[in-house]
Amino acid sequence: MPEKKTLQRARKAKRAGKSASTQAGEFVREEIHHVREGKHGARSSKQAIAIGLSKARRAGVRLPPPKRGSRETKEQAARDTARGRKGPRKASPRRSRAVREALQHEGRAAASSTALSRQARRSAVQRGAAARKRAARKAVRTKGPAVRRQAAKKAARTRARRR
Repeated sequence: MPEKKTLQRARKAKRAGKSASTQAGEFVREEIHHVREGKHGARSSKQAIAIGLSKARRAGVRLPPPKRGSRETKEQAARDTARGRKGPRKASPRRSRAVREALQHEGRAAASSTALSRQARRSAVQRGAAARKRAARKAVRTKGPAVRRQAAKKAARTRARRR
């Protein structure tokens, strides 16, 4: 069951007209926090993200199943979405305990900033150069002058270091 704060943040994002993936981001964020604080582990960053997305679908976020991915993943996503439409339902204590105990055997490194940045980079590369460029342009628009200046300085330093 997601925390109250997470549900509130997701609802706020929905009211603000944000996309489903932005709303789901709150659940992923919560999951990363859980791994970091030692509540449980995750085998990989991908698994931690997948758990968060599953929670989001079950909480009623209208997130479509992945375009790419195995048939099982798509079916599970569809089941989660169906569960979300029916409304929240508490998992049985035995199941919750079993899942938590299984996840506690996993490592905590999946939520490290290094692992997450590696995962983000990988997924960005899969999306292609044009999508990355669009995302960068959008980021520039939403930054504001002070942060834009800071980013330009950082980019100049990076370019200088590569020469």
